[in-house]
Amino acid sequence: MTPPELLQKVLLDGQIPRHVAIIMDGNGRWASIRDLPRAAGHREGMKAVREVIEGSVDASIKILTLFAFSTENWQRPPAEIRALMSLLRLYIAKEAVNLKRKGVEVHVLGDVDELDAVTRAAVDQITRITADGRKLRLNLMISYSGREEILRACRQLVECASKGDLSPADLDEAAFEEHLFTPGLPDPDLLIRTSGEFRISNFMLWQLAYTELHYTPVLWPDFTRMDLFRAVRDYQDRDRRFGQVTVG
Repeated sequence: MTPPELLQKVLLDGQIPRHVAIIMDGNGRWASIRDLPRAAGHREGMKAVREVIEGSVDASIKILTLFAFSTENWQRPPAEIRALMSLLRLYIAKEAVNLKRKGVEVHVLGDVDELDAVTRAAVDQITRITADGRKLRLNLMISYSGREEILRACRQLVECASKGDLSPADLDEAAFEEHLFTPGLPDPDLLIRTSGEFRISNFMLWQLAYTELHYTPVLWPDFTRMDLFRAVRDYQDRDRRFGQVTVG
């Protein structure tokens, strides 16, 4: 089946997930298999980012969240971190105008204060350039940790309570979610993880409570829009009950 044929089935045969999140895994293994440095895998992974963004626009997905760099990744060798930050800046320089043209609005979520000044300026640039995009919201999770996000929200709520701005009776899920990195956004309908690993790796721990999970052995640099469409077709075959029982 060709990409246009599979896309047609996606668009006609079921509900489109509004929000898709992806753990982009396998860059290092892709490079190792080819006896290349890890940085080569990260560079190749940029092509997959372009593929999945364009595929999401084609499939009428409204929100795409990519786990680009975790807080744990700061523990990697300094040379690899420098290479990753350089690739992020390169991606922004090459893609910002194209993303704007495609109607993609970019948001960078996470502890961005940890980024160096040059990378932080690049992040600010892409969010400014793409601010009026309406076809797809792209969330790039950078320097992000699901546990730290929850702790951060708790700290902010405790501070509100200490100032008298919040009572225990007012603390519900909606109030809590206002202090996450994703206020006002629907939870992901579908999570895709590449490279054959079966774990969520400290990613969006609150938001993934009822998300459908799709695991694929494809390494991230080899991931194409066809793989995205297959994941969506898998999602369309699921029976989402959110803990309830279907009657009838």
